[in-house]
Amino acid sequence: MKHTTTSGIEIRPTYILSKVTNELPGEFPFTRGIQKDMYRGRLWTMRQYAGFSTAEESNKRYHYLLAQGTMGLSVAFDLPTQIGYDSDHDMSEGEVGKVGVAIDSLKDMEILFEGIELKKITTSMTINATASILLAMYIALAKKQGADLKEISGTIQNDILKEYAARGTYIYPPKPSMRLITDIFEYCSKEVPKWNTISISGYHIREAGSTAVQELAFTLANGKAYLNAALEKGLAINVFAKRLSFFFNCHNNFFEEIAKFRAARRMWAKITKSLGATDEKAQMLRFHTQTGGSTLTAQQPLNNVVRVTNQAMAAVLGGTQSLHTNGYDEALSLPTEAAAKIALRTQQIIAFESGVTDTVDPLAGSYFIESLTDEIEAAAQLYIDKIDAMGGSVNAIENGYIQQEIANAAYQYQIEVESAERVIVGVNKFTQEKEGITDVLNIDESIRTIQIDKLIKLRAERNNKAVAQALKNLGDAAKSDQNLMPFILAAVEEYASLGEIADCMRNVFGEY
Repeated sequence: MKHTTTSGIEIRPTYILSKVTNELPGEFPFTRGIQKDMYRGRLWTMRQYAGFSTAEESNKRYHYLLAQGTMGLSVAFDLPTQIGYDSDHDMSEGEVGKVGVAIDSLKDMEILFEGIELKKITTSMTINATASILLAMYIALAKKQGADLKEISGTIQNDILKEYAARGTYIYPPKPSMRLITDIFEYCSKEVPKWNTISISGYHIREAGSTAVQELAFTLANGKAYLNAALEKGLAINVFAKRLSFFFNCHNNFFEEIAKFRAARRMWAKITKSLGATDEKAQMLRFHTQTGGSTLTAQQPLNNVVRVTNQAMAAVLGGTQSLHTNGYDEALSLPTEAAAKIALRTQQIIAFESGVTDTVDPLAGSYFIESLTDEIEAAAQLYIDKIDAMGGSVNAIENGYIQQEIANAAYQYQIEVESAERVIVGVNKFTQEKEGITDVLNIDESIRTIQIDKLIKLRAERNNKAVAQALKNLGDAAKSDQNLMPFILAAVEEYASLGEIADCMRNVFGEY
């Protein structure tokens, strides 16, 4: 029987090293980690992704997670917020507060972070098409709290290319979308210098069905596209590249995932150097990891605790800077409080009880790991070369190449599951009739009514003349080549709604 990784790389029965490397952690090309001491100096950030229902309900969950020892917040937004619709829009029906929190205006953002000082935490926001608006709301709130904008830190996902390829929450065509992203790069480099302006995401590429090698290749190819777009805008790579971060998935194939992370650092260091980065911090690939949502099963959901632990351990051994562990019940619903706590405790047990943090890159020198790292890099580079020959990621997405490769991999995976060639415990082997979990989180349809009432009140109380002027100014700026962030921030501060601001840009850019 032939043994392979999920990417089809053959696994030999034994390994010998073809070459000996004296590379050290914290040194180019950073295969062994971006810090010399890694977790001996500082643990990864335990950042639990959360957001559902209203800002009030999500605020309660954030306070709960902070009390349980989470080290940073990570905001999930509902679908209307992600695609630029207010809760009262016809397209929002049935979706308000369902897969994340509903944010219609700065007023909701104020409620979301009530009792939480933004200057004391880092916040990650999983938002793409409307990233400029949500970032503006966060900045406006930080200003209201009296925080020094030069010191606030966090991340917006802001990775629109993977939306076209794998996820679908885009609004505008690719070129104006790329303009918004580079506007954010430029604005934040001056005004909010500690903010990570993009989290180039392989997570959703993997969730859509890609292999580990495809996730790595397509993510880094997208990263190259963002580097080139910023360079074309005249931005300095040694400045803006320091604020780029990545977001990877971690699936069940333990050693393949570890090797993937090591290969990613090495490849990105070479890519940035080839494009002119000379500052080591601009060559470093810093990344957040989330355990694999699509690996979780609705059948025997408590088995997911084991899957998540396995994946979290691989992420840590691979050198992640930040980690979210999924709740065991997420194949059934958004995580309950109990599931969220076990997910966080999983990270804490790995950090404080397993011993894996005591030395840097514990698996370095493993014949298998070193060989697999090289093989994954070589396989991913073939994809990147092919995408470069097409003119880069934007072209490869526009002609459907990346989407088709992901679809083919997803189809092959499903065939393997249905034939039981690939065993999924509790699904196609070791099955049982009763699953035993009945306590799931349900989001009531009344959430939309609550949000609509808030919008009615907001529009009655704000200065509508000032809102109209701010939106006009934004529309005019969108027709020029001015940076749009100051205009979006001005509209947000007048309490223009998310939908109004998104529509203002829709009128200029059109929809994709």
